[in-house]
Formats: sequence, structure tokens, C-alpha cells
Amino acid sequence: MATKTETARATAQLSEEHQNILRVIVAVRAQCGRVAGGAAPDEGFFRKAVDFIRGYADRFHHAKEEDILFPELGEPGVRMHCDPRGQMLHEHDLGRAFVKGMEEALASGKTAALVENARGYCGLLEEHIYKEDNILYPMAEEAMGPERSAKLRGRFAAVDRKFAGAVKEHLDFAAGLT
Repeated sequence: MATKTETARATAQLSEEHQNILRVIVAVRAQCGRVAGGAAPDEGFFRKAVDFIRGYADRFHHAKEEDILFPELGEPGVRMHCDPRGQMLHEHDLGRAFVKGMEEALASGKTAALVENARGYCGLLEEHIYKEDNILYPMAEEAMGPERSAKLRGRFAAVDRKFAGAVKEHLDFAAGLT
């Protein structure tokens, strides 16, 4: 039986993964609010959130975008009216800098820096995901056409298999957030 992403556009799977990332962002924002209200940071939560971001959002999800989708969009015959890939890559790098700042703040016990970097990451990713889901992905699907999109789904499936064990752990973390 075909899954929803097997019968959909390749980028539909990326949008589904965005929903998992957004679930964690909501929880990070909530934790930042508690800390800003005077509570001590839940270091265990923040470490797990950083692990999720690094493992799921960056290694797993961004591998599909940076190593598969974005290069495909540069192939001959794929014509978009503009090329937002450079901006998307720049935003991925900005996100990595925020996560590094979170890690450094956790290691040094700098609560204000932890909250600042966590909120910066959340704001960046909310906007970034909106741009990908509503601008880049529809434009990419139109430019690639159904045949290229189908090939990308196959390549995405290889990434899914490669990261299956780690992804399950990350999704379990995300599913446990309220």
C-alpha cells in the first residue's frame, strides 16, 4: 500500500518533516517563556532539543534539501523564475549558528544567551519553513515536473533508510512534547 508521500510530490515529504520540526519549536518557545518568567532552564530538555535539531532537522531533513533537492534544481532543464537556493542555504547556516550558541550557552550556564539563541532559532525556522512550504517547494515542483519529482522521492527514501534508527528516536522525542 502506498503511503501519502509515495503518491505525492517529493516536496510533500519535506513539508511533513517540517511539522515535526515545528512541534519542537513550539516546545522550545514554551521553555524559553518559562525561563524568561524566572524558572531555571530545563537543561535536559534543551539538550534533547539541540540533539533533535542537529540530528533530525540538520542531518536528516537538510540532507534531503542540500544534497538532493537543491542540486536537482540546478540541473539543466529545471527552470525557475528565480533561484532562492542561496538564501535557503544561508538560512540553514544561520540556524546552525543559533544552535551552536545554544550549545555554548548550555555548557557555560549562560541562561540569557541560551534563551536568546533558542528564540532566534525558533523565529528563523518558522519564517524559513513558511518560505519553503509556500514558495520554494511549489516553485520547485512546477520546475521539475512529475518525473523528476518521482526520482527525488526514491532518493529521499534512501536517506530515510540510512537514518531510520536515529529518526525514530527523534520522532519519539517530538511526539512526547505537549
